[in-house]
Amino acid sequence: MSNTKLSVNINKFATLRNARGGNNPNLIQVAKDCEAFGAQGITVHPRPDERHIRYQDVIDLKPIVKTELNIEGYPSAEFIELIHAVKPEQVTLVPDPPDALTSNAGWDTIQNQEFLKDVILELKKSTQRVSIFLNPQPELVKSALTCGADRIELYTEYYAVNFKKNPEDAIEHYLATAIEAQKLGIGLNAGHDLDLQNLNYLAKNLPGLQEVSIGHALVCDALYLGLQNTIQMYLAKLRIE
Repeated sequence: MSNTKLSVNINKFATLRNARGGNNPNLIQVAKDCEAFGAQGITVHPRPDERHIRYQDVIDLKPIVKTELNIEGYPSAEFIELIHAVKPEQVTLVPDPPDALTSNAGWDTIQNQEFLKDVILELKKSTQRVSIFLNPQPELVKSALTCGADRIELYTEYYAVNFKKNPEDAIEHYLATAIEAQKLGIGLNAGHDLDLQNLNYLAKNLPGLQEVSIGHALVCDALYLGLQNTIQMYLAKLRIE
């Protein structure tokens, strides 16, 4: 059986809440329900403008998340301060500017090696694990390890966009990067635009895949299928015998 865990990104629930003010949907209850329905982690990506997850949400979530809290973001001074306050199980570093609509690229771990080394050394004071968001480029894996990262998270937009046209071509560079990660002994996560159509093929064909983080597609599916049913369907896609 696959050991790949499902971490549910709850940013979109916060977007819905913020559209009307108040506290509906209640983020704390959403996180509790996701775990009760089978999610093995909760992911949040607070941004400086707090357009979805707010910094206070992250602080409020920490005591109630019983699986794993994964906080994504760019390592600004404010972000690092938040990590020290919350002490999550995992931090995922993403190289997006404050005004980015969504994450759209991975780190160049060669060009940014000294910066990432310093950041990860600081973050390790308050987290068990640091993951680096990475494009599917095998040559970047060694430098991610040198930076002190425990895992890489493969940015899967290219895979998702090209999956329907040619799954083998779409996964080619991801497979090569996963093999390199296994060879070097660094952990492997994946996320971005994964859904019920493309998740199973990825899980079957990426060796050593430990965790996927899924938000947008899962929330969209839940509108039609219900949250509990949707989480179970995603978990089923990760069950590889």
